[in-house]
Parts: sequence; structure tokens; C-alpha cells
Amino acid sequence: MKIRKAILKDAKAIAKVHVDSWRTTYANIFPADFLDDLSYESREQLWLQGIPDGIVYVAEDNSGEIVGFISGGKERSGKYDGFDGELYAIYILEDYQGKGIGKALVKPLIKDLKEIGLNAMLVLVLEDNPACSFYEALGGKKLDTMEVEIAGKKIKEAVYGWEDSKVIG
Repeated sequence: MKIRKAILKDAKAIAKVHVDSWRTTYANIFPADFLDDLSYESREQLWLQGIPDGIVYVAEDNSGEIVGFISGGKERSGKYDGFDGELYAIYILEDYQGKGIGKALVKPLIKDLKEIGLNAMLVLVLEDNPACSFYEALGGKKLDTMEVEIAGKKIKEAVYGWEDSKVIG
């Protein structure tokens, strides 16, 4: 497994991981027609903008195929005093989950956040997402719960935080 900084030509592969991961992770949370309508092309456009504007890393398998990614940067809401960094997204293809890739992706993100002076980090995650246990295992403390609407459905989103993200590394 290789972890490396994403480049623009990775946008298509990241988009595929993004959509495919949504379809498996959220199959019991969102309606099937919503998940079926997710588009590789629209996610690719999102990543063509997101890669240069943020911190994005990818995980490659031994054949060089992208099987996961992480992105982050400055905390976006401004609602959580003392939390200046944010893990925006982390997705790993289902067949590769539970193999340490998530933690391997978090480490360079934290390093880059620290290099730009961001030492405390948070992440927003759907409460029904099994990944909540991943953030808890990394030492994340639940700070808040909020209600959001996605695909016409009101769902709860948890906010996990690390006051000092170096405890993850």
C-alpha cells in the first residue's frame, strides 16, 4: 500500500472511490435511487477543484489503483472555538476497509495541517455511519450532534474533535 499526495490526474479515480464508497457505506441510510443517481462525472469535477485547493492524499494498492483518499484543510463552519483544522472526507473502498489504510491516510493530513499552523481538528460524520468507531479509536471526542438534510431525509451528524491532533499520529 502506498500513500501519496493527490495530483489532478487522480480526480477521476478519486471520484470513483467517492461514489462507490457512498453506495456501500450509506446503502442502509439513503434511498437506493439517490445513491444510484450519484455521478462519477460530477464528483470528478468536484475533485478537479478540490485537489489544488485543499490537502488531498490517496492510497494506492500494489498495482497502483487508488483505493482510498482523504481531504482536509481549515475548519469551515467557524462554530467550534479552538478547532482550526478539519478532516473533510475520508473514503476507502469496502474491500480495503479494516486494513489500516484510514489511519495511514490520516497521518500525512495531520502533518500538513500542522505545517500550516492548524493543530486541533474536527470531522463531521453521519451518526449511522459505522466509521464513527474509527474516529473514536483514533481518540476523537464527540463534541456535538446536529441535524442535516440529505436526499430529502433528516439525519443526525456527529462532530468529533481532537484538541491536539498530534495524539493521532
